[in-house]
Amino acid sequence: MAQLEHYIHSDEIHPIDIVESVAAHHDWDFDRLADDQIAMQVEGQWRSYSLTLQWSPREEVLRLICTFDMDPPSRRLPALYELLNLANDQVWEGGFVFWPEQRLMVWRYGLVLCGESLAAPEQIDRMIGSAISNAERYYPAFQMTCWGDAAPVSALDMAMAEAYGRA
Repeated sequence: MAQLEHYIHSDEIHPIDIVESVAAHHDWDFDRLADDQIAMQVEGQWRSYSLTLQWSPREEVLRLICTFDMDPPSRRLPALYELLNLANDQVWEGGFVFWPEQRLMVWRYGLVLCGESLAAPEQIDRMIGSAISNAERYYPAFQMTCWGDAAPVSALDMAMAEAYGRA
């Protein structure tokens, strides 16, 4: 990411401009929807994830939502909600919610940039990376709970932990 800083010359840069630079650096497909909003697709191991980042100047928050389709059977919704609570207890930098009307699983995060703080490209890269890695980590647990009839606690055991070191 240090190479990205060479493309950012102004102290007055808009947070979405930085997001756009990060997306271009990674060669992700993106679309600048408005001055304050960008959408992109990122390919994961399990599926493609749709990400939208929006800058709210009034609240001074850069919001990220990462979504993927999920249409669980109605009878499994209580188990899914239990799993969401268990998963959210394990993460600190965001959280999952299920939007039943849209049939979407959502990872949400807000980066507070109050007092005219600027987001660093590394922060935004980490923010996006965290969304994707958590979606990838918990996706199998969501699947096992919704369609494999696994108990939420058992499904959570399947959530892949981060690997450290080399084989």
